[in-house]
Amino acid sequence: MDRKAVLLLGPPGSGKSDLALRLIDEGAKLISDDRIDLNNHGGTLIASPPQTIAGLIEVRGIGIAQVEYLPKGTVAIAFEMTPPDHIQRLPPSALWELLDLKVPLFKLDPFTASAPAKVRLAVKNLEQNIIIEPK
Repeated sequence: MDRKAVLLLGPPGSGKSDLALRLIDEGAKLISDDRIDLNNHGGTLIASPPQTIAGLIEVRGIGIAQVEYLPKGTVAIAFEMTPPDHIQRLPPSALWELLDLKVPLFKLDPFTASAPAKVRLAVKNLEQNIIIEPK
């Protein structure tokens, strides 16, 4: 599976769907909105949509919209939706852990104009092994 999945973490109203919509507008594909199934498949964290909401995204102020989606992806990185005053300028490395698997974790203000670019840059750096996971 070649597709890298980006996991957006946060409570309702924290900006996950808003950021996802902007990433989709720039060419990303949705795996799931609001809920996601995560499984450890041979040491790889796999994300897939619950069948009942596959291809649906909540667009605040508009309603539920149908978009093109992927049936699964390999979770490569996670972003925690965080208010700007809680984000360090040069944060220490962090990991998000689930099902005995770990992925790099970053805090991100999803409402800044640069948020989609920051996600793309982090994924690119990860693919080029520029992001070093802590031991």
